[in-house]
Amino acid sequence: MAHAEAVLHDGSIITVTIQGDGPAILLPVSLATHTAAEAETLRQWGADPDLGPNLVNGLARANRVIAADYEAHRMANPAPQTLTPENLTKDFLAIADAAAVDRFAYYGYSWLALSGLQLALRTDRLRALAMGGFPPVEGPYRSMLAVTRAAHAFSMQAAAEPAGPLPEPEPGDWDSASVQTTEAQTQQFVTLYETLQDFDDGGAVLWSDRLGADEPAPRRLPADLHCLAFAGAEDHIDYKPVWGGVRVAIGEPLARHQGALAEAGWDVRILPGFDHMGAMHSAVVLPILTDWLAKAGWVTPGARE
Repeated sequence: MAHAEAVLHDGSIITVTIQGDGPAILLPVSLATHTAAEAETLRQWGADPDLGPNLVNGLARANRVIAADYEAHRMANPAPQTLTPENLTKDFLAIADAAAVDRFAYYGYSWLALSGLQLALRTDRLRALAMGGFPPVEGPYRSMLAVTRAAHAFSMQAAAEPAGPLPEPEPGDWDSASVQTTEAQTQQFVTLYETLQDFDDGGAVLWSDRLGADEPAPRRLPADLHCLAFAGAEDHIDYKPVWGGVRVAIGEPLARHQGALAEAGWDVRILPGFDHMGAMHSAVVLPILTDWLAKAGWVTPGARE
């Protein structure tokens, strides 16, 4: 295992961990360790406390894994006005450069999946793209903007009127969980989703050469890019009015466009019985990624067990 540092678009520095040999795959995941109590709390909320290490160790058997905890970095070093698709691309390419790799695959989950899609549209260095927990077509950009604007409003209110200690919500009671993020932390996601309001994901992913005479050519994924999308069939959240009163649907649009995506060359997996948190677990994700990478030929020959 080796370590490097990457300078991101805002001048902040992120630690990059490199493990294994073979075709490179970039994972924006956490390798942080947890105490037994912290791990149990994460499990009670549906999370996998060993997600990052399990993915890195599992994939490093046949790949050169480049891991960087981009989400935690952005929470510690917010980019409130500059978290745009262009700057996300610059950041992930800087991480790849720090690991001294040119061509690479990418896997991200939730908003880091949509970040991978934007990366794929802006560089010819990506050879394979895996999106988990976010549909490539009919993505919930408008509903997520409503949710992030609500979170931003809460963070500004909390800054103006600091509240006293709040009782701990019961695990799974997301509506009772308080907003503990700062104005800068929430503003960066408002910026990201505002930038994506006019993004035509169908035109980018299910592209066609049949354009009208006056129709501008959209950004489109390379035809030779290996693509995977997966999500839990039960991955949807209905937010209360205080959170924008919107439905964030992930599994439904992926299932709705499964046929069209498959026709465009995507490998699509709908996971029955799983919600957003469940489909993120390493026990679910690792077999999907290893199978897909092998089919794409993006592994060291003979390295899989």
